[in-house]
Amino acid sequence: MKHTFIRQILLLALFAALLELTPALAAVDGAGQEQKSNSKGEKSMATTIHDFIVNDIDGALVKLEQYRGQVVMIVNVASKCGFTPQYEGLQKLYITYKDSGLVILGFPANNFMRQEPGTDEDIKAFCSLNYGVTFPMFSKISVKGEDQHPLYAWLTDKKIHPEFGGDISWNFNKFLISRDGQVIGRFGSRTKPEDAELVEAIKKALSGQPPQPEE
Repeated sequence: MKHTFIRQILLLALFAALLELTPALAAVDGAGQEQKSNSKGEKSMATTIHDFIVNDIDGALVKLEQYRGQVVMIVNVASKCGFTPQYEGLQKLYITYKDSGLVILGFPANNFMRQEPGTDEDIKAFCSLNYGVTFPMFSKISVKGEDQHPLYAWLTDKKIHPEFGGDISWNFNKFLISRDGQVIGRFGSRTKPEDAELVEAIKKALSGQPPQPEE
């Protein structure tokens, strides 16, 4: 009888503890849902590239806010593409205009014919050894499809950027970004870094003049 009474007491104590724990679990779950909601909200509320945080090629978090005040060119790159030699021209552009305020951001992507199969470490070594790349490189991402990175979802959104939005067509598409973080130009894969039209657009952006949209 005594043991039965003790078991009843223990069961009641356990039940009371569970009742107290349930609101806490609900609060944790609610916080998780709120975080997901906030993440979606941040994606939709982004107004400039400075609102995004990305991983560099070494895995460190980088706030693109740090490029406020600079002209930025964002390029989706690949190591085994017919346009891969454009790395050389991109590096020359960077060296020529970095002191004037230009920075080039390279985002490796494996979306097109699996032309970027390597790891971040492989890509970093390839760019350094073959093209002497010193402009900032970032961790491999997806630039299209269901797993598209939020930065590229924003860049290619036709509602946000009616002039420059639209799907990435291939490796080495180029977005030109103003000093205040707005998309002001877009150039296709076939436009080489040394192309006169692209160079002129960069110069205008550095001087504060808006470039003409590509035909």
